[in-house]
Amino acid sequence: MAVYALGDREPDIHPEAYVHPDAVVIGAVTLAKGASVWPQAVLRGDYGTITIGEDTNIQDGAVIHCTPIDATVIGARCVVGHNAHVEGAIVGDECLIASGSVVLNGSRVGDGAIVGAGAVVPFKFDVPPRRMALGVPAKIRDGYEVPLGHTEINASMYRANASYYRESLRRVDL
Repeated sequence: MAVYALGDREPDIHPEAYVHPDAVVIGAVTLAKGASVWPQAVLRGDYGTITIGEDTNIQDGAVIHCTPIDATVIGARCVVGHNAHVEGAIVGDECLIASGSVVLNGSRVGDGAIVGAGAVVPFKFDVPPRRMALGVPAKIRDGYEVPLGHTEINASMYRANASYYRESLRRVDL
């Protein structure tokens, strides 16, 4: 796996977290117990800090970055989908940041919320807890409340995947 210190900024990866060999983790990045980072994902804590909560999965191709002003914090049991981009934002627990979406600096995504696939959450935008943000720029879907526990199956599946990959992944092209 590609895990790098940058000057005095070093990743802090819990022993029960999983970083795929083709993912990149740089600098001030903290991965909690059960967190997982998948192929081609990049977490770059060069100018600020990135914190990934327990049992959260950062899926293939996702980019997680921060700024000197805005740390990036992603809560527990979250799903950050394929090719999503989160930068300088605060994401609560049990959120889905769906594939191809973008969550920008100073934004907040409340506990249990969903950012729909391809949505762009603009600077300093708030997605209330258990609500859904859709579109470009993102708008809150009226009259819809996200059900409790919506990330539970995915978070459990990815935690199991991490164990399986840790024990069974082997390179065969060498």
